[in-house]
Amino acid sequence: MPRAFVVLILLVLTGIIVPFILWGEAFQTMLDFEGALAWMEGHGSWAWAAGMGLIIADIALPIPGTVVMSVLGWMYGWLLGGAMAAAGSFLSGVAAYCLCRGFGRPVARWIAGEEGLRSGERLFAKSGGWLVALSRWTPVLPEAVACLAGLVGMPWRTFVVALACGSVPLGFAFAAIGHLGQSSPLWALGLSAMVPAVLWMAAGWAVRR
Repeated sequence: MPRAFVVLILLVLTGIIVPFILWGEAFQTMLDFEGALAWMEGHGSWAWAAGMGLIIADIALPIPGTVVMSVLGWMYGWLLGGAMAAAGSFLSGVAAYCLCRGFGRPVARWIAGEEGLRSGERLFAKSGGWLVALSRWTPVLPEAVACLAGLVGMPWRTFVVALACGSVPLGFAFAAIGHLGQSSPLWALGLSAMVPAVLWMAAGWAVRR
């Protein structure tokens, strides 16, 4: 992998990690389960939109997205809350991809050069589906992978299918946690890690067909 493309990856990660270093603790304190619940309830009948907005804002801010997903499950049940949480995660990934593909490629080309971008294209052509699907249940990486997918021009159809494979089980798993009244999402990580892999194995075959 060319060094210039590694530099591009590090710069993307740095841009995402810095807000966590600066404001992460404050957001974690403000938007714990009870805090997020109170903030969303303050929006009345638009609480669902406020929750989805928080998940989407995780692109640029250190929002504890899985906590917000649990709150959606608490407020709306595992089915409707899960659909909202999954949609928020999906839209967050789409927004990161579109912004980086639409406005970031010239900067990425300046940093990594043509050869660096071609290296990224080969990486995402080979393993991009797995990277996108499995990254959704990790901290920091969902935004970084979605941004890189946009920067290297990962095919749109492949991206959205992989994104759905990761976002849907993630949203429903954490909404189920909230619906059961549990604010700790530890067991959901295992579920969210396995289901995207299974879904992408099937969806990846369909996309190639």
